[in-house]
Amino acid sequence: MKIFSLKNIALVGIFAVTIACSDDFIDVPSKNENSEDFFNSQEDYEDALIGAYDLLQSSYLNVMVGEIASDNTLAGGESATDTPGIQEIDDMIHTPSNAILRDIWSWMYAGANRANYILEFQNKTEFTGKANIIAQAKFLRAYYYFELVKWFGDVPMSVDKRLQFGDQFTVDRTPKAEVYAQLEKDLTEAIPDLLATQEIVGYATKGAAQALLGKIYLYQDKFDEAATVLENIVTGPYSLVTDYSTIFEPAGENNSEAVFEIQYTDKEGADYECLQCSEGNVLVGFSGIRAYKGPTFDTGHSFNVPTQEAYEAFEANDLRRDIAILDIEAWNTANGSTSGEGHEHTGYFNRKYLPRKGDLNTGDANLTNPNNYRAIRLADVLLMAAEANNRKTTPDDAKARGYLNQVIERAFGNADHNSSASGSTLTTAILNERRLELVGEGHRFFDLVRTGNAEGTIPGFEAGKHEVFPIPSIEIELAGSRWEQNPQY
Repeated sequence: MKIFSLKNIALVGIFAVTIACSDDFIDVPSKNENSEDFFNSQEDYEDALIGAYDLLQSSYLNVMVGEIASDNTLAGGESATDTPGIQEIDDMIHTPSNAILRDIWSWMYAGANRANYILEFQNKTEFTGKANIIAQAKFLRAYYYFELVKWFGDVPMSVDKRLQFGDQFTVDRTPKAEVYAQLEKDLTEAIPDLLATQEIVGYATKGAAQALLGKIYLYQDKFDEAATVLENIVTGPYSLVTDYSTIFEPAGENNSEAVFEIQYTDKEGADYECLQCSEGNVLVGFSGIRAYKGPTFDTGHSFNVPTQEAYEAFEANDLRRDIAILDIEAWNTANGSTSGEGHEHTGYFNRKYLPRKGDLNTGDANLTNPNNYRAIRLADVLLMAAEANNRKTTPDDAKARGYLNQVIERAFGNADHNSSASGSTLTTAILNERRLELVGEGHRFFDLVRTGNAEGTIPGFEAGKHEVFPIPSIEIELAGSRWEQNPQY
């Protein structure tokens, strides 16, 4: 079941307002209104929750740029001037005027504001099942603010209250540590009230909140806490899909490995002036093969092209390699297909998120692809749990190897490549496995940054600067320059 079809609450940066295209509409009251006309029924809360989930679909940009900013992929596209914001991030020459970063900031704040809208009026009306809705709103606020703190560091934060125009003159950037503390609180409070399985596919479950909390601990080097909470997932109801090749196909959505997936559909379109209006996964069409003619795949814009080095990081007999990364020349030779070459053509494409023939019933393959984003998979959680156990105060390398080797065994179809490492050698093996298992899924840049391995690995990366991205200049201007820009921007 596909969900999240309301483009209903105004999309905001924090203070610069952009109205989203809309069929259905929920009016967000101005600052001086008290919402007496809303949150009077269970249906009102449910509609607002759909609106809060809706902005998750815009996080396709976070995924694509999280790869392009790393050493996994290049910007690609038609030419060196195709979507300059993406090209700049690829080359590590982005500035506060970068339009792509502005979109990430705006869309993630819009999502956080929608979650805060529910929480601002959480005590207004009582009904059966309300605790689950409030818990989901807390999960979503944590999800959106986690994206913001990953990308921008210290960010203005509001709790149980929408940020609205005028607040920029009184709201300061919240230190990253305080943001993380609030996210821990949100998720810790949400977990008891979330269901193990939600009636609506794609809604946050207890396992999703535990996994996100574990990731947030990991990003702060709180390895003991991460190991404890992630144990609930790795020993829980999830199981690795036996055949890795099925995970990213349409039939593989919401499978036994799915801890949290962002749901997409082809039923509601968009255009290039309003990409956030799409109910489809824009990442898919943007990553597609340029001028492709042949079986299995549809054509696309050839952004986000994997590097030769990323392809060669896999061993030749690793079953994941040709599922994760498509060698277009080999594919064309084997299938009689043809394709074009775009900017920075490497000969490789992100096969996990390529448009497939037959995906669409309606819409534009480049804008409304229904391929879900696998935001948190069990394999990701196993590797996080392995890292946490390996790096906690009293390491448990035996447990860490056990989690790591579950992932490796699936990758090769046997135990011949299992790790026997310990200590820092095991740490390196786990981080390397994260790259291989999760290539193309948007995690690489942030893994390199949080582990201190970005400098010297990402071309053009400057330590002390590029760990975070610049606050969009328009937001600082609207705040009357009361916010300091991130260092060296």
